[in-house]
Amino acid sequence: MFTGIIEAVGEIVACEAIVNGTGVNETGGSDVRLRVKTNELDLTGVQLGDSIATNGVCLTVVELPGDGYVADVSSESLALTTIGDWTEGTAVNLELALTPDSRLGGHMVSGHVDDVGEVVSRHPDARSERFRLRAPKALAKYIAHKGSITVDGTSLTVNKVEGAEFELNIVPHTLEKTVMGTYQPGTRVNLEVDVIARYLERLLQGDEAAEV
Repeated sequence: MFTGIIEAVGEIVACEAIVNGTGVNETGGSDVRLRVKTNELDLTGVQLGDSIATNGVCLTVVELPGDGYVADVSSESLALTTIGDWTEGTAVNLELALTPDSRLGGHMVSGHVDDVGEVVSRHPDARSERFRLRAPKALAKYIAHKGSITVDGTSLTVNKVEGAEFELNIVPHTLEKTVMGTYQPGTRVNLEVDVIARYLERLLQGDEAAEV
């Protein structure tokens, strides 16, 4: 679990397709191995098998080369996230997994991205920037006015909702300390809706939830 409070901005050093002995995996595509340079992120205490949120995607550390970490990405994650867009030099938000003494400064974030959204527009709003994003229609019902949403791993508050589009007011600190400062219309972003909304929907289905 994570909080959505970004600790550092890292950089993709390598993004390499990994295939099995037949040249492809069971889905017909290849998995990916990422190498991430962590810059200011303190990796003291991080061990193989630990989780690091990378632009909101929970990735498992498989190697620690010294200046960052290496992680494998499944075809499922490639299908539901922006990882397939990443190339050498891509900047990514980084957050270490929660520990028992961590402060919960954002909201509960699982690191399981639901789907990819898109930046529709951006314009100044006093010292802040107002962003308008479009979510896939299937996710729209989980996005609420003044509710929480995770965008590329950043815990944010929804200021306005219109159909499948929603607005965010981003303060200068967040623009400086995350990848949001680079967003432009057309930028694709990882979205994770509030997990409480998903559990509530399932609970309201009652016994019907167990039916095929």
